[in-house]
Amino acid sequence: MADALSGYLLDWLGLLVRWLHIVAAIAWIGASFYFVWLDNHLEVPLDARDADEGIGGEVWAVHGGGFYRAQKYRLAPAALPPTLHWFYWEAYTTWLSGFGLLCLLYFLRADAYLIDPAVLPLAPGTAVAIALAALVGSWLVYDGLCRSALGRHGTALALAIAAVTAVEAWGLCHVFSGRGAFLMFGAALGTIMVANVLFVIIPGQRELVRAKREGRPADPGPGLRGKQRSVHNTYFTLPVLFAMLSNHYALTYGARHNWLVLLALSFAGACIRAWFVARHRRRLEPAARTPVLPALLGLGTLAGLILALAPRALPGAGAAASLGTGAAVGSAAAAQELAARGAPPGDTAAVHEIVEHRCVPCHAVNPTQLGFAAAPNGIVLETLEQLRAHLPEVQQQLATRSMPLGNLTGMTDAERATVLMWIGHGAGRR
Repeated sequence: MADALSGYLLDWLGLLVRWLHIVAAIAWIGASFYFVWLDNHLEVPLDARDADEGIGGEVWAVHGGGFYRAQKYRLAPAALPPTLHWFYWEAYTTWLSGFGLLCLLYFLRADAYLIDPAVLPLAPGTAVAIALAALVGSWLVYDGLCRSALGRHGTALALAIAAVTAVEAWGLCHVFSGRGAFLMFGAALGTIMVANVLFVIIPGQRELVRAKREGRPADPGPGLRGKQRSVHNTYFTLPVLFAMLSNHYALTYGARHNWLVLLALSFAGACIRAWFVARHRRRLEPAARTPVLPALLGLGTLAGLILALAPRALPGAGAAASLGTGAAVGSAAAAQELAARGAPPGDTAAVHEIVEHRCVPCHAVNPTQLGFAAAPNGIVLETLEQLRAHLPEVQQQLATRSMPLGNLTGMTDAERATVLMWIGHGAGRR
């Protein structure tokens, strides 16, 4: 009873922290996207006197039944207003709530969510230590690149960051489970984004305010560095959002070469964001056209990935039992071996026994697996009727080795192949 209660309370805590994380992230990303949009829509002030007072651009807008006039100073106003609004707690709250969620799910239940013995057998404490080192190390390497001589050359810096990011994606996918690796990749990029705000962007803004209040010329250096990091943050945004949503899509993190999938989707997100930024910037040069290359690269990458992950027929089974091209090789090999031995492809009794021992401990009205207060996603598999009602989900999760979580119940490749073949031959209905 105590285990069930603790699992129930942990589920509620996870829900509330996730809720906070989403709300804070919406506020942070919304503000970030708005200010990027604002900067790229600034026009010459209509009143020449405004330009004389140091205003470099303005935007007129209508929203919610009212007119708004936003003005941006080239450096600072002649006198600071009594109230100055800052934007940083949205970022800090997003990271703090996200880290709390990371601890509740992926660290506290590392054996289920972070570790996959088929990838690398790790003790929970070791896995958590590596994950924490990845978060800190990501920021130190990125910040070092930005502060190096490469930081003065935008293209060279971007290529260096891309190369380091690719190495990190490869490394994480060869240490953690696919689900855990994708999440940690997003957490690493998110940590870089928040650290940019904490250590570079906000300090630069504070220096600008301090110089103004002290009546001395402001050093443009901190502001330029802050602008550089803000640009990086806007291109990191869509890859981070994908990584945080990826746990719902096993076809991505369950692929055989999942690190390439992760990089492809991140690249596509960055390209799409680049296209939107360029589209907004076009207003500053009315005669110019929005470059289509970023959009084509992003959409082309997505299209190529969809084709690459398209399902292929499972050996010895019908078209219904298909594996993505990235599905585990072990299951396919086991299916071939079973077919060569003449194993019955529609052995319902064997499948029921496998599901009862490997799936039902979690997918039950009252789960017996420690740490689960309710069936994941509300899917109960205690009877054959319930199993048949969820065949598409079961097939995908087995084919991509996403379930059982962390293979907590020890499902073998042969058992996995048996269930997949049974599904492919009509799930015992013929």
